[in-house]
Amino acid sequence: MKKVYDALNNIEAHLVLHQLQQAGIDALIEGEHLLGGMGELPAVGGIRIMVNDLDEDDANEVIKNWNDEIN
Repeated sequence: MKKVYDALNNIEAHLVLHQLQQAGIDALIEGEHLLGGMGELPAVGGIRIMVNDLDEDDANEVIKNWNDEIN
């Protein structure tokens, strides 16, 4: 598995995950439940979007296009 995105929060992670899934790329969120450790862990960050090694380039392209649309 390869990390293709570091999300600031759960909402951003799920938005990126949805974009990848719509493009036919299997992806998962790692670290989503770490935000429950308030006071022990940072309140933002640490949430990673992971894809299969072979999907890394396609996933990066989908994420780039999504970022271009929202910015």
